[in-house]
This record gives sequence, structure tokens and C-alpha cells, in this order.
Amino acid sequence: MTTETVATGEDLALTTPSTRELFTGFLALGLIGFGGVLPLARRMIVEQRRWLDGTQFTELLGLCQFLPGGNIINLSVAIGLHFRGIPGAIASLLGLIAAPSAIVIALGVLYQHFQHDAALNHMFAGLAAAASGLLISMALKMLVPLLKKPVPLIIAALFFIAITLLRLPLLPTMLVLAPLGVLITWKLPS
Repeated sequence: MTTETVATGEDLALTTPSTRELFTGFLALGLIGFGGVLPLARRMIVEQRRWLDGTQFTELLGLCQFLPGGNIINLSVAIGLHFRGIPGAIASLLGLIAAPSAIVIALGVLYQHFQHDAALNHMFAGLAAAASGLLISMALKMLVPLLKKPVPLIIAALFFIAITLLRLPLLPTMLVLAPLGVLITWKLPS
């Protein structure tokens, strides 16, 4: 299958990936990601391959975060389903998890032999810091489309305040704020 181009109102051509492109895109993502690939996923999907625009990515990620399971797993399946149906979902999911699964198994075997090495422990601490920086970068990029829409920005701010400052439990907070956000967005004119 070939890639199709779809014009958007933003004068930025989005492309429709083939099943093979979904597999190879998510395979590459799975190979380069460590400790969380969401920031890299946004860059690949929105900026490099132009499968979705920033707003579409943010909305789809919001849905995927609400569903049970890992966000990036849900996102790969949703994107695959969106473009190529069930074969696309399977290709995206297999591309995302195949290589990392093999790598993790191999690293687990190696770590079992070298787990008391101080240099190895320092390396993992550095990787954790890099993953945190990538997560902050992605959060800032996702904030940009929300700046034009005050309701999602207010709901996001309420989530932040409830979870981080007030230390309220996640599930009750989501059960209150998610329906509130949907209701407000639905009732207000676009």
C-alpha cells in the first residue's frame, strides 16, 4: 500500500500511512524509546511523519489515557485502527512491542549477572533523568493546543491542583473532573 496525502486547513499535508509504515514507524519508536516513548511518539506522529496534527494527537492521547492500559500501547492501537482497521492496529502494536520485549528480556538476563555494579546503577539514574526531561518537554508541547481552548486548560489545571497540590486520589478526581470536562465542552459553543 502507498501513503496517501490529506490536506488540512492548516496548510500542512497529513499523510495516511500504510500497514507496513505503521509497523515500521512504531518499531522504530519502540527501538529508540527507553522509560517512556510518549514524547518521542508525538514527535514521530505529528512532526516527522505527519500522520496527525497536534490537536488530533492531543485529543487521541486524552482518550487513550482514559482507557485502561499503557498510554502508548493504546495510542498505537488507536492510530492503527484509525488508518487501517484491525490489520493496522495489529501492525502498530506488534511494531511497538516486538523489539523492546526482546531487549528487555536480554537486559534482564545481563542485569541478573551485573546487578551489584556501581557504574550500572549510575547509568540507570542518568537514564531516569533523561526520561523525565523528555516527559516535561512533551507536556509543554501538548500545552500549546490547549492554550487556545480555555475549558480543557482549566480542567487540566484543576487535575494538576487536585492531584499534586491537594494530594487527592486519582480515581475519584477523574470520576468528578472527566465528566465535568465533557459536560462543559459539550454545552459550550465551539
